[in-house]
Amino acid sequence: LVGSCVAGAQIRRGRQQHQLPSNRSASAHHQSREAGAANVFFFLACFQEQQSREASAILLQEISSADQDSTLMAVSRLVLLLVALLAGGCARAAPANETTTFRPGAELRRYRRVQALLRRLNKPALLTIQARACGSALCLSPDGDIIDCVAAHLQPAFDHPRLQGHRPLDPPVRPKGHHRRPNATADASVQLWAASGEACPDGSVPIRRTTEADVLRASSVRRFGRASPSRVRRDSVAGGHEHAVGYVAGDEYYGAKASINVWAPQVSTPSEFSLSQIWVIAGSFGNDLNTIEAGWQVSPQLYGDNSPRFFTYWTTDAYQTTGCYNLLCSGFIQTNSRIAMGAAISPTSAYSGGQFDISLLVWKDPNHGNWWLEFGNGELVGYWPSMLFSHLASHASMVQFGGEVVNTRASGSHTATQMGSGHFAGEGFGKASYFRNLEVVDWDNSLVPLAAGFHVTADHPNCYDIQGGVNAVWGNYFYYGGPGRNVRCT
Repeated sequence: LVGSCVAGAQIRRGRQQHQLPSNRSASAHHQSREAGAANVFFFLACFQEQQSREASAILLQEISSADQDSTLMAVSRLVLLLVALLAGGCARAAPANETTTFRPGAELRRYRRVQALLRRLNKPALLTIQARACGSALCLSPDGDIIDCVAAHLQPAFDHPRLQGHRPLDPPVRPKGHHRRPNATADASVQLWAASGEACPDGSVPIRRTTEADVLRASSVRRFGRASPSRVRRDSVAGGHEHAVGYVAGDEYYGAKASINVWAPQVSTPSEFSLSQIWVIAGSFGNDLNTIEAGWQVSPQLYGDNSPRFFTYWTTDAYQTTGCYNLLCSGFIQTNSRIAMGAAISPTSAYSGGQFDISLLVWKDPNHGNWWLEFGNGELVGYWPSMLFSHLASHASMVQFGGEVVNTRASGSHTATQMGSGHFAGEGFGKASYFRNLEVVDWDNSLVPLAAGFHVTADHPNCYDIQGGVNAVWGNYFYYGGPGRNVRCT
């Protein structure tokens, strides 16, 4: 079998070289690349069948003779990794009762799924914003992101079968009682990618480019960009998610608004996160849960760093198969050319120093029924079409504001991942994180203060707590957060 594999490879290569034109035109180069790629997969099959050192040598020769086309080289890097594992990694001593099986076929299928996902998410760009001027040198964007300016009608939302052929809608009527404050604390300039002053042209939307490294950090390719189904649980023992939130329930709600203090909490392990957000909720906390969510989060697994980032989420089945973060699936329709979902926020607040917050408004357009999102000083970001939802197609039955962390207990004790500022609510302004000016949108499309039924609760107050209040300037507000693991939280 080894001999036939090697002989077959040599025959294939000889035929390919004979068939190629003698003048190395662009067409010839293209054919050579395609032939080289085909031989890479031929040898991969040989490895799967034989796991042969002789086939490894032939493969290396094939790769070195191929044109350095980016797609071929990406495949070549994968196969070289397989070679290394076959030649050396699998030869490492293993316990007598442990069997190590390497499956290159499975790895190849995973690689193909990753590439297919990247092709689906990363649409053709009219303009790419990757760097900014830095004196006489060229510096990468401060948050390390690549922003693609994609024609608005080509964004991922319109991959949805029921949205194909649609165009983004015009701006809706804003809720009554909503005033654009001249001293609003946030607008498009708070995103680091825009530090150079570059912007996407009209008619396009800025989309953070998804990289192969982003996808490979996920628990699986299928779950990339999606929250864990355990997130619906309210007990940390079962789901590992802990909350400190304020909420209203028992009425019909058509939106919510708040200003959210922005910090950069420490996250202990890549698989954990810390977020602060608004939840607009309908249905039960069973399999029919509908949510719309917006806020900021620190998520090393999703973004690859510890920066607080503006994010959104939606689901119609309790985080099981529908919905996603930001624009990582078809659903949310972006209309703004200045705000990039998933991009880093700056500045952030400092302990006993300057405080910074962002204002967010989510509300249901009374004319078309879609749920719109506004960021900062009147920046309409886009909307969730009402047809995405079941219960939220009509209204919400609960609104929540607050913080959430994941506690994996990776070290055998409670996580040290921080919520908010990492300090308890009792420390107050400048030290504890806050939500202020909490409001909801009523049936008449009016912003109104929270009723007497507003409650605050913390799953584990020794780890993260919350304290609410009302005053003339901040209206309904609360302080919340904590350090996680401490002498009373183990």
